[in-house]
Amino acid sequence: MLKSVSQLRLFRRYTTLGPTRVGLSLAAAILLIFIAGWFAYGEKFLSLTERQPADILVVEGWIGREGISAAVDEFEQGGYRYLVATGGLTSGRWEDEPTSYAEMAAQKMIELGVPKEKVIIATGESTERHRTFESAVAVWRALHDAGIKTTTLNVFTLGPHARRSALVFAKVNAGSTKIGVIGWLPKDYKPEPWWRSSERSRDLIDETVGYFYELLFNSARHSNAPEPSGLK
Repeated sequence: MLKSVSQLRLFRRYTTLGPTRVGLSLAAAILLIFIAGWFAYGEKFLSLTERQPADILVVEGWIGREGISAAVDEFEQGGYRYLVATGGLTSGRWEDEPTSYAEMAAQKMIELGVPKEKVIIATGESTERHRTFESAVAVWRALHDAGIKTTTLNVFTLGPHARRSALVFAKVNAGSTKIGVIGWLPKDYKPEPWWRSSERSRDLIDETVGYFYELLFNSARHSNAPEPSGLK
């Protein structure tokens, strides 16, 4: 009995492969090159502008008054049929009741001379998570409910957020609508390195994490369909 117990093996020897010093050095060098490249060109990469010949311009309302004014200029110069204001609810910390960024943006658009019948309001349902996705879904539903069909639309948003917005809108409209994007930059985005501005630094960090989280993990969403049934 003792002999059989002593012969009992609980572990087994394996041969495994691991990186050599040269391999580790090469991996570290590649990582450093990527970080340096992103440090120099990350903001430019994220601030994507790729206009499409579209008849609908979608504006993310949270970009503020200056951004809305620039979007109205784009609408008038681009020959669009409709201007869609989207966005979720504000935090409500300054108001008695939360206000919709979409409604605020639409009101500003009309004040700037856009005919009311050309403005469509698409308010996102959720403000806590997946806000860009909820805005994209709100736009899809608003156009669907209005009976407006299009094969192409442009999304107007803040520069560093542009690539993520384009990615999310493309997922929601997969197979039905081609997505263009306009990465607008405020006037205070001076031609100087982003790290000299705390706001731009914060934007770059947030959008870097957000873009790769969306690209690699779909921001933890189970589906990109605008309707639960997945029908469009």
